[in-house]
Amino acid sequence: MNPKISELLDRIQQMELEIELEMKRKRAELQADFEETRVRFEREVLEQQRRFKTGVISYLLTANWLSVLTAPVIYALLLPMLLLDVSITVYQQICFRAYGIPRVKRSDYFVYDRAHLAYLNLIEKINCAYCSYGNGLMAYGREVVARTEQYWCPIKHARKIMAAPPYYTGFVDFGDAQSYKDELENLRAELTKLK
Repeated sequence: MNPKISELLDRIQQMELEIELEMKRKRAELQADFEETRVRFEREVLEQQRRFKTGVISYLLTANWLSVLTAPVIYALLLPMLLLDVSITVYQQICFRAYGIPRVKRSDYFVYDRAHLAYLNLIEKINCAYCSYGNGLMAYGREVVARTEQYWCPIKHARKIMAAPPYYTGFVDFGDAQSYKDELENLRAELTKLK
């Protein structure tokens, strides 16, 4: 890999670590703690959060009518999302085993911690769970597709792409046939090192 790109990627990784530390500091400030996979708030924080909670009836009576009208359209996507979820899981269970690619741990991509927020009512918690599922599914699918791409076609595009997959920076340059032939097996071997 280009040394300058490698240096920039190292700096990005360092900044991501700093962001995570800052987020951890903010959680401590809000007195949120984690007990394995559950979030635990201090009693006074929970009491403060409950003061901001809007009851379901009040929430519905003050809801924007466009939000109410479009809710069925939004929730109609649940069935296609479930089908996509099953398809991605079956795909990787079959194909990744065949290619020797480590399977993506699905549970790493789905986080439902907003249910612990005392200031959300039942409808808001359902909405949050729906969004968490949708975003988790897209992240899970993206990781499965990114590993597939590294195995079959690890070549950068000629044009800039938005939100490149996580392994994209290690792909060979567009048009560099020699590097493609030389690096394909190495890039495939890198996949086997993933956890």
